[in-house]
Amino acid sequence: MLLDYLLRFADSDLVLAQRLGEWVGKGPVLEEDIALTNVGLDLLGQARLWFGYASEIEARASGTGRTEDELAFLRDGPQFRNLLITEQPNGNYADTTARQFYFDQWHLLVLRALTRSRDERIAAIAAKAEKEVTYHAERSADWVIRLGDGTHESHGKMQAALDALWTYTGEMFEPDGVELALIEEGVAADVRALRDPWNAVVRDVLAEATLTVPAGEWMQGRGGRGGKQGVHTEHLGHLLTEMQFLQRAYPGAQW
Repeated sequence: MLLDYLLRFADSDLVLAQRLGEWVGKGPVLEEDIALTNVGLDLLGQARLWFGYASEIEARASGTGRTEDELAFLRDGPQFRNLLITEQPNGNYADTTARQFYFDQWHLLVLRALTRSRDERIAAIAAKAEKEVTYHAERSADWVIRLGDGTHESHGKMQAALDALWTYTGEMFEPDGVELALIEEGVAADVRALRDPWNAVVRDVLAEATLTVPAGEWMQGRGGRGGKQGVHTEHLGHLLTEMQFLQRAYPGAQW
């Protein structure tokens, strides 16, 4: 149960880092190209921390734990536990910004909650990651405002991106059996309590950006049928095919 919970954070960070890596060399301006790459590297580093702990937990339970590389590169799509929003395609820069904004604001709140986890290792990882994600949240919010309150075209694209990705935000606040059990133990963050603070931040930023909060109520991933349970969109398979190619083609290869 704890292993599954750790993989949810590790996989979300890893998959989103891979998505951001697709922008390297293609950013709208040089400074932003570098900044977005750094965000991806931060997420990759955080994924390694979660994978490292997951490997230890697995080793304690079975006597042998898979390495970070094995967890990242030798699992198939249904074994991944990332949030659905993290695997969505980059699209245009507004799409990437909306995806990052929604995730960053949630990520910061959940990490802050996890710094109070009774699991000292989780609390320590969360405290380290929180410092980086504070910048991520500020950066993506600034870009939403910049694009929303920019030209007619940038405003339209930003609104369209926010509307399209809204359906993937509900999963972030709906705990399943794994989370509920760990919440009772004081280990997991109670994501139900994060919905109102997240909504407040989103409303404030969108108001400043002259954008409208999406009105859709249908949410992907609810009812125990989302990324946290290994049920993914078709996009994850394509992403893993590229990300895992080298290890699959040359098993055990090392630099």
